[in-house]
Amino acid sequence: MQDLPIDIHTNKLMDWLVSRRHCEKNWQESVLKIREKINHAIQDMPEHPEIVKLLSGAHINYYHCLKIIEILKETEKDSKNLFGFYGSQRMKDWQEVVKMYVNKNVGLAEASQALVRNVNYEIPGIKKQIAKLEQAQTDCDKREQDYIRNAKSMRDQYDASCRQLGLQGHKLKTEILHLLDELPQVYAQVVEKAQALREPIAYYRAFVKFVNPSVADDQLLPTLHYFVENGDVTTYQWRYGEPPLRVEPPPAAVDPTDEAAGADDDQIDFGDDGGIDFGDSAEIDFGDDAAGGDAGGDIDWGGIEVEEGSEVPAQEPVDLTAVEVAGITVEHSGLEGGVARDTEALSLLDNPHTRTVIVNELMELETFLMQRAVEMSDSREDGMVSMSQMQGAPQSVQLQTADAVRVMQSETRQVLDSLRTVKLQHLFLVKSSPRYVDRLVGSLRQKLDIADKMTASVEAVKQRKKAAAEEAAALQPKLKLIIEKTRQLQSQIEESISDKYKGRSVHLMGGVSAI
Repeated sequence: MQDLPIDIHTNKLMDWLVSRRHCEKNWQESVLKIREKINHAIQDMPEHPEIVKLLSGAHINYYHCLKIIEILKETEKDSKNLFGFYGSQRMKDWQEVVKMYVNKNVGLAEASQALVRNVNYEIPGIKKQIAKLEQAQTDCDKREQDYIRNAKSMRDQYDASCRQLGLQGHKLKTEILHLLDELPQVYAQVVEKAQALREPIAYYRAFVKFVNPSVADDQLLPTLHYFVENGDVTTYQWRYGEPPLRVEPPPAAVDPTDEAAGADDDQIDFGDDGGIDFGDSAEIDFGDDAAGGDAGGDIDWGGIEVEEGSEVPAQEPVDLTAVEVAGITVEHSGLEGGVARDTEALSLLDNPHTRTVIVNELMELETFLMQRAVEMSDSREDGMVSMSQMQGAPQSVQLQTADAVRVMQSETRQVLDSLRTVKLQHLFLVKSSPRYVDRLVGSLRQKLDIADKMTASVEAVKQRKKAAAEEAAALQPKLKLIIEKTRQLQSQIEESISDKYKGRSVHLMGGVSAI
C-alpha cells in the first residue's frame, strides 16, 4: 500500500487538499497577515547573491521563506546564543513567517494555488503572446511582399501609361505639351491613309444616288469627301471654299510654365512704329454698325481726311461691297480671301467639331460597306433579289465584288482607327483643355505617389516585424524562468504532500510536463 503512488490532477489539487483536510477553505484569510509580515521582513535583508537570485522574477511563497532561513543561518550565525536561539531580528521575523505558513498548511495551499495559476494562465499566456508575435512576423512578411508587389505594379502601370503616351516620365507636363509637336506628322499620316478612300466614297455616293436620285452630292459624306480631296486644310477654307489670306491661330489652351498671363497680354501689340498691320491691302472698318446699324457710323479712312463733297482719290479705289460678316474680311472682290481667326484658324482635324463630323462620316461609310459586303455575299433568295435590283445601277456599282467591298471596308477602318488611338485622343484633349492636362498629370503622378507610399509601407512593416521579433525574444527568457520555477514549485509541493503520507510518491498530473 505504501508503494502505491498518489496521483493528483493539478487542476483538482486545491479541492484535493481541502477534501483531505490538509487545508481549510478560508486559508486565504491567513495569507493576508502573512503577506504583511513578509513585506515588513523583506525591508531588512542581508546582501547575499542567493537571496537576490531567489527573489528574482517570482512571488515569495512558503518554500522561499524556508530557503531564506537556511541562508540566514549562515549570515546570522554570530547572533546564535548558548541555547541555540538566534538573537537576530531578521531571523526572528522570517521564523515567524514560516511558523504562520506551517499553521494549518497555509503555505502549502498558497503554493498549490500559485502552481495552478502558473500552469493554467501564466505560462499559456506568455506562450500565446509569443505565438501571436511570431504570427505578426509572418503577417509582416506577407504584407511586405504585397507592398513590394503593389509598388512594382503601380510603377509598371506608370511606365505603361507613359509608353502609351510616348512620354519619358521625367517632366510630365512639359513632355505632354511637347507631344503636340507630333500632331502635324500624325495628321499627315492620316491624310495619306485617307487618299485610299476616294473609291469607297465614290462607290457610296453612286449607290445612294442610284437608290435615291433626289439626294444631292453635298449631303453624302460632304466633310469626309472634302477632307480626302483637299487634305487637312483650315476650317476657314472648308467653310468658305477658299484659303485665308492670313491665319491667326487661337492662343495655346495650356501654358507650359503654369504662370498667369501678364496684364500686357490683353493689349494689342501695335509694333514699334505704332501702326496697325493690315496685311498687303487696307481693310475697311465699319465698326459695330456695319451690319445695317445706325447710319451715323462713318468709314475709317485710316488717317485720310475726307471733307463733305470731296472725292475719294483715284489711286485708292474702294469696293463698297467689301464688308465684314461673321468675322470674315473679303478683300478686292473676294479674290484674296480673308483672315482666319479662332476656331476657323484650326485645321479640320484640330477642330473638335469637324473632327467629330469626319469620324461620324467614316463610321457611316464603314457601316455601309459592311452591310453591302454581307448583302453581296448572301446566296439566299433575298440576296439574289437584291442583286437583280442592281442591274440598272452604274457600272461602278455593278462591277464591285464582295471582296472588293471588304477591302474598302478595311481601308476605311484603318483611317478610322488612326483617328481613335489612345495617344491621339489624349493629344486632342491636351490641346484643347488645360484641366485635362492637369488631370492627366495628376493621374500619372498618383500612380507614383501610391508606389512611394507602398515603398514607405514596406519600411514600416519591416520596423513592426523587428519590434515583434525583439519583443518575442525578450519573452523567451521570461517563459524559460517561469517554467523552471514552476517545475521546482511542483516538485516541492509533491515532496510536501509525500511527507504527510510517510514518503509515498506523489505525482501531480497535468502540470508543467503537460504544457
